[in-house]
Amino acid sequence: MENVSDIIVVGGGIGGLATALSIYKNTGKSISVFEQAPEFGEVGAGIQLAPNALEVLDYLGVKEDILKVAVQPKRLVLKDVYTAKEVATLDLGEDFQKEFGQPYVVLHRSDLHRVLFEACQKFENIKFFNNQVIQSTEQNDGTVTITNQNGEKFTAEAVIGADGLKSKIRKNFADDEPINSTYVAYRGTIPIEEVSEDLDLDDVIMWIGPNLHMVQYPVRRGELYNQVVVFKSYDATKEDWGNPDEMAKRFEGAHPKVQNALSYINRQFRWPMFDRLPIDNWTEGNVTLMGDAAHPMLQYLAQGAVQALEDSYILGEQLKANDSYEEAFKKYQEIRIPRSAMVQTSARNWGEIIHAEDKVLMLLRDTIFEKHQPKDFHRVDFLYGIFNKYKAEKLIQT
Repeated sequence: MENVSDIIVVGGGIGGLATALSIYKNTGKSISVFEQAPEFGEVGAGIQLAPNALEVLDYLGVKEDILKVAVQPKRLVLKDVYTAKEVATLDLGEDFQKEFGQPYVVLHRSDLHRVLFEACQKFENIKFFNNQVIQSTEQNDGTVTITNQNGEKFTAEAVIGADGLKSKIRKNFADDEPINSTYVAYRGTIPIEEVSEDLDLDDVIMWIGPNLHMVQYPVRRGELYNQVVVFKSYDATKEDWGNPDEMAKRFEGAHPKVQNALSYINRQFRWPMFDRLPIDNWTEGNVTLMGDAAHPMLQYLAQGAVQALEDSYILGEQLKANDSYEEAFKKYQEIRIPRSAMVQTSARNWGEIIHAEDKVLMLLRDTIFEKHQPKDFHRVDFLYGIFNKYKAEKLIQT
């Protein structure tokens, strides 16, 4: 049994690394990050970071490095997948940034992960362990012991589970399982020079239709073009549900721009989309959860990683403000559970709205969208304005 550090973070993804940085920044404690992969890295393609994410990244001291590899789009655009009509837009320019205090950016997930990892590597108090599939945690006399797949044990004063959708540490708090949405995603990037000249490279575009959508935007300083295709599978009970043949069938009749984009999609890798229902407790003693281990959500609001970044901010702050891990973790979840549960639920609801198939509901949705003004920011304030509210509350308290 090896005592490795003051705190163990189980999971070396975006949330786990941000948490390590936040804790070190606030407390100076030693942190060990345990990752199941052979090396630290991030799979996937593009990621959208709203102002509430940039606020955290700025706080962690990595915002400028992020901006070097990111793209700042001019608009978020909803388009009809069949007609290419713009259904609604949100202006992301100067007024948006003034409203929320930070820009909206898009970038490759691996670039975000790399920046966080390199920032962690600068501090000797943050250590890394690979090939570690953590099976269980046990608390005893003010310490927490984790056990890996080989039966090896490691101890620390506290453990934070950042081990994702299929978290084993979550089993300490809930006997639940991931919920299959029956939607599947295909995603990837292509060199920007391969992109058709008639695409709007300044925008984040979401093409919406009944039980499907496609998202497009440039990443990595505009060198790559990211595309994500999502659709509901009608064969979700089959082993190969959501296969490329079904994708082609589901998008029959789509606008030529969409059909052209589909021809570039990598069909080798598919991501079935799961979430879980919110739970009312993440903490026991010196163990707590964060990120997808605590509140896995569907991707429709582009807030999954962003909510993990919010977690990291509050975790670091509460560990600094409280005398014990138990007090800090309880205060952390008191702040975070209502917020993250609201975003989880909102993501599900937004999915139902953009994927509507009932003609009356679609007409109602589009009528409401048509009345939306590009600079009507109050409709997204519940997501992006959280730190404005949080700072105001802290100012009042002091």
